Order: sequence, then structure tokens, then C-alpha cells
Amino acid sequence: MLKIFFSASFVFFLFTTPVLAYLDPGTGNIIIQAILAFIATTITTLSFYWTKVKLFFLKFFKKEKIDKEKKTDL
Repeated sequence: MLKIFFSASFVFFLFTTPVLAYLDPGTGNIIIQAILAFIATTITTLSFYWTKVKLFFLKFFKKEKIDKEKKTDL
């Protein structure tokens, strides 16, 4: 499978032709803005879910701690 991938990649890059394309400064600005927006969205989403995950584990370990205390009291 890996051999086929490298062979296909080699053939793909062997037969490429130059592209005459122009990227103006506005295009670079849009690309940077999209990358920063993706990073900000990812951090915000993770912070929302991190709170839920943290609360779940706090409840889980708190319950386990209470159960251990009950067992030692007996």
C-alpha cells in the first residue's frame, strides 16, 4: 500500500506543469484571517467542552471519595 502511494506521488509530481497564477496581497490576508478564525473557534469550542468534561470527572471522583469514606466508617 505504501509502495503504491509513493509510486503514485512520484508520477503525479513528475508530470506537473507550471501554473501562471497571481496571488495578490488580499488573498494572503484572507488566508491568514481564515487560519486565525479556525484557531479561535477551536479554542472556544474546546473551552466549552472542557468545562463539561471537568465537571463530569469532578462528580465522578467526588462520588468515589464519598463511597470510600462510607466504607471506612463501617
